[in-house]
Amino acid sequence: MAGARCYALLVVGVVLTAQLCGCTAYVGGDGFTVEFIHRDSVQSPFHDPSLTSHGRLLAAVRRSTARASALARSYAGDSPHGTVSEVVPGQSEYLMYVNVGTPATRVLAIVDTGSNLVWFKCANVRTAATTPAAIAGGASLVFNPSSSSTFGRVYCQSSTCHKLPGTSCDASSRCKYAQSYTDGSKTTGLLSTESFIFDDAPGGCVGCRQRPQLLVPNFSFGCSTATAGTFRADGVVGLGSGDFSLITQIAAGTSLGRRFSYCLAPYYVNASSALNFGARAAVTEPGAATTALIRPDPRQPHYTIVLESVRIGNARFEHLSNTIVDSGTTLTFLDKALLDPIVEEMTRRIRFPRKRPPNRQLQLCYSVIGPSGKFYFYKFVPDVTLNLAVFAEAVTLKPYNTFVEVQIGTMCLMMAPVTPQQPVAIIGNIAQQNFHVGYDLDKSTVTFAPADCARSYRSSSASV
Repeated sequence: MAGARCYALLVVGVVLTAQLCGCTAYVGGDGFTVEFIHRDSVQSPFHDPSLTSHGRLLAAVRRSTARASALARSYAGDSPHGTVSEVVPGQSEYLMYVNVGTPATRVLAIVDTGSNLVWFKCANVRTAATTPAAIAGGASLVFNPSSSSTFGRVYCQSSTCHKLPGTSCDASSRCKYAQSYTDGSKTTGLLSTESFIFDDAPGGCVGCRQRPQLLVPNFSFGCSTATAGTFRADGVVGLGSGDFSLITQIAAGTSLGRRFSYCLAPYYVNASSALNFGARAAVTEPGAATTALIRPDPRQPHYTIVLESVRIGNARFEHLSNTIVDSGTTLTFLDKALLDPIVEEMTRRIRFPRKRPPNRQLQLCYSVIGPSGKFYFYKFVPDVTLNLAVFAEAVTLKPYNTFVEVQIGTMCLMMAPVTPQQPVAIIGNIAQQNFHVGYDLDKSTVTFAPADCARSYRSSSASV
């Protein structure tokens, strides 16, 4: 009876699973959008209600330094386990839901642009709690392969097994994987295949009586049977550019292409962010700036651009640097040849009392007084323009992209210097807030455009 009440419009040729909606439906040809949940949102299991909003921000700053160091080690290929090193997803800032299997199990995964593999904890997972974070997070028994009719194993003789670095065979010739991260965390298990279903954003399909969903069949993923380290979510969704990443496998299983984008809502508003795929990932807003993605090391998943110079007013500071664009890092890290003149120019222009930074990661802080203090403070903060190489286009950071209130009455510059211990420049997520950032992996470009990201996910109610 439910099937008789539903009709289907075939656009991209991917069918939704009938078990979830009671009928057959299809995602529209413009792609789909999922909710991008900040880890400090009230919708996140990582949300700590005992912390103030300022406390959560300072915690993100501390994570930022650890992640930046991990990115640097990964960028250099420094792996203690002899395989290509990846960053630590436990230090990433955003999460998303994925429906796995038939019938589907809904899992919440860390989204990481600094890694490729998609993996989830499977039934009977053993978690070796080697860190306090692992002890606090505990193990999650979230997906039982034996209960899914679409679950499949990958065997050693297959080309899929050979493509993933670090695989081996078990006694039954099944493909075993071991993924290590730069802090020593790792996941091990069996490389498998399964149906992945993604819920489209509310309002994404005008006139639809039910929320559309996208099915990607035969998705290759790690069915984790043991983890060690800092993993507290149900798994990790790698959003890098490698063969096993989410974006590459969506492109292989659908007609949506290797395109994705996100629009990060400011941390201080009650809104979730949006993660878009397919045509919805196109950045069409006015003022868009496009530059080339480069691959200094083809083994690495990072999204790297070339930053040519920085401009504040009429002052221009030139210094070529490879720079990672990373949604999982809070702070922006710049070479001292760029950051030092930024700090000097800010000090010259901002006429508020200096204040000692609340932690050592922050370089420049000011005291503001009263409820209107932040408003007047921003009037003194100049725009910072990042001049991108290759296409000679520019991204202009507004005051809220550079200074944030980290304590009541304390505004701090959300930029830190590249150091010998962390020798990689990074554009972090504070700098990316209220930008629609689109990645086209087939064209090897990334595009930035100013946007109202609080409206990008229409049913947003998360509080960060």
